[in-house]
Amino acid sequence: MERTKYGKRFQGKVAIVTASTLGIGFSIAERLGLEGASVVISSRKQKNVDEAAGKLRAKGIEVLAVVCHVSNAQQRKNLIDKTLQKYGKIDVVVSNAAVHPSVDPILQTQESILDKLWEINVKSTILLLKDAAPHLKKGSSVVLIASLVAYNPPPTMAMYGVTKTAVLGLTKALASEMGPNTRVNCVVPGIVPTHFVALYTSNDATREELERKALLGRLGTTEDMAAVTAFLASDDASYITGENLVVSGGMPSRL
Repeated sequence: MERTKYGKRFQGKVAIVTASTLGIGFSIAERLGLEGASVVISSRKQKNVDEAAGKLRAKGIEVLAVVCHVSNAQQRKNLIDKTLQKYGKIDVVVSNAAVHPSVDPILQTQESILDKLWEINVKSTILLLKDAAPHLKKGSSVVLIASLVAYNPPPTMAMYGVTKTAVLGLTKALASEMGPNTRVNCVVPGIVPTHFVALYTSNDATREELERKALLGRLGTTEDMAAVTAFLASDDASYITGENLVVSGGMPSRL
């Protein structure tokens, strides 16, 4: 029933979405699936991928659920291999996995935490696409997920913000490297109330302050981010590559 609400831009296409059992990742997988894609969802825990797959199948979406910790080389390879075994191709890759393990200032952040931030937020995307690239044919699309804090990292998200700044640059570099067959773009979400940013949105006063910064007077939704991701991944955006698209309700980002 739900599938009639949207167009069918992804009919016959196969889309991998990492970290897709909750929040923005889940909504992206759902939107691509409702538009006809066979979606490959993944996260670190079997229980989580099974539950998410059940929710998507209940909406008539074709799903393959794979456990994948993106920093694990064997699990990344398995994600690609299982997708190819089941569907024979890959049309879309959405790299959504990220961590924010510390609110410490950069110069007080432990080296192991710096390594983890780099490993998950930047390096894992590169290595996943390295595995996927040989199977991405003409007309394929990659969408990376950054964050508004990439433009102006706040004190409590400083190093996280810097890794997301790197994702903006990675988008530009990969678009050059993977073109003309594969387009590479980036969605830059503003503040979306998920468990990931609960520290900032669960307090009413803080939330209201954030809402005031948005020209549209509200925070974003996971569906807002999914809609823009679907656009960039679809043929509607066939002449767009190397772009970082801010989706923040008008919160300040850049000129």
